[in-house]
Parts: sequence; C-alpha cells; structure tokens
Amino acid sequence: MYAQEFTFAALLCISTAAFAQAGRAAHASYNGASPFEGTRRHPAVRAHTMTVLILGLIIFLGAHSTRIVADGWRTAQLKRLGLGAWKGIYSLVSLAGFGLIVWGFGLARQEPVVLWVAPVAMRHVAALLTLIAFVLLAAAYVPRNSIRSRLHHPMLLAVKTWAFAHLLANGRLADLVLFGAFLAWAIACFAAAKKRDRAAGTQYPAGSGGATAATVLVGVAAWALFAFWLHGVLIGVRPFG
Repeated sequence: MYAQEFTFAALLCISTAAFAQAGRAAHASYNGASPFEGTRRHPAVRAHTMTVLILGLIIFLGAHSTRIVADGWRTAQLKRLGLGAWKGIYSLVSLAGFGLIVWGFGLARQEPVVLWVAPVAMRHVAALLTLIAFVLLAAAYVPRNSIRSRLHHPMLLAVKTWAFAHLLANGRLADLVLFGAFLAWAIACFAAAKKRDRAAGTQYPAGSGGATAATVLVGVAAWALFAFWLHGVLIGVRPFG
C-alpha cells in the first residue's frame, strides 16, 4: 500500500475511532461516570491531551514526509535495510503515531476548546467537498480513469479536500490542529510529488470515458454509504439526519 493510500485510510479510521470514543465519553459524563470527573476544564489536562495529539501528528506525518524532506536519505535507507525491513519500521512508526492521534483527538473532543462556531451553511459545503474527496479517492484505485490522468495524484488531493472540508465545518482547537496538519502535509506532499514528476519526466496514460464514469459512480456510492449510514453507525452522528 502506498503511503498516500495508507494516510487517507487512516484519516477515515481516525474520524471513526475519535468520534466514537468522544461519543462514549460524552454519554458516560452525562450519566455521572466520566473518567475525567474532577479534572474537567483544567488547563493541565487540556495541555496534556493536545500534547498527545500533536506528538502523534509529528510521528505519523513525519513518517509520511520522508520523500518531501529527506528523499535521498530514504533511498539510502532502502538500499541499506532492504524493502521488507524498511516497510516494517515504517509501518511500526506510522501505527504508533496513528494510535497517539486517535487517543489525543478523542480525549481533546471530550473537553473541546471552541475557537469559533461554524455557520450551518458550512456543513452543506463540507458535505459537497467530502463527496469530491471520495471521488478523488476512487480515482486513485480505478485503472485508466481520466481524473487520475489529469490530476496525477488524486489521493493527495482527496486528503486536501477532506481536511479543508472539516476545517470549514468545525471550529474547535483539536479540529484545527488535526485537519490543519493534514491539510498542510497534503499540500507539501502534492507539491513534492509534482516536482518529482517533472524531474523524472513522468507521463500518465490517458483515461477512458468508461473508467472515468465508473470512478465517479464508485466515489458517489462510497460517499452515500458513509454519509447516510456508516457515519451514524460508526460515529454516532448523522450528517443528514
């Protein structure tokens, strides 16, 4: 699995796990069973949860940024360690960062720091952008589609669109840190990928109309499944409920 593919899959897992954890914690707190009872709104607790989240982002996105900041070092390590060992270390580091992100984001959502309240209209804009993100996600997998032929790196564009959509619809500090970090990473990674393409003279094969139509259908179907059903089942929030 490519790094970008793993990243977007991880984003969906982060959303699912963090929202589910926050929902369970909120339900427990309403029933007087919050594990954070007695420490609610304490600045030290908030600082701790944000530290966990930021540390996870540094580890996870750092592991996915070697081709941006240290491509030569990455190539040297691949030769020295071998592909199998490199992938093993890479996966362990990524999973450690991923776990910290889920943990820190889930904790931060239990004691949210609200920076601004997003207008209701932004939810509709976010839904549209998320639909586009799912189509871009599908374009990374469906062979010979015109979207990938023209955009070259649809997975990274999906991450950018997904993160931007969530920034528009959410005004909490944890959301700003999480989605802002992924947006910045995806922008930098996309620019680096385009630069590598130019340096290598990479040519992408032309797409077909049938494959492109299939890409759009798959993306829309996946978005509808998630938005109208899985989002509520896994996360506990129904965007269109």
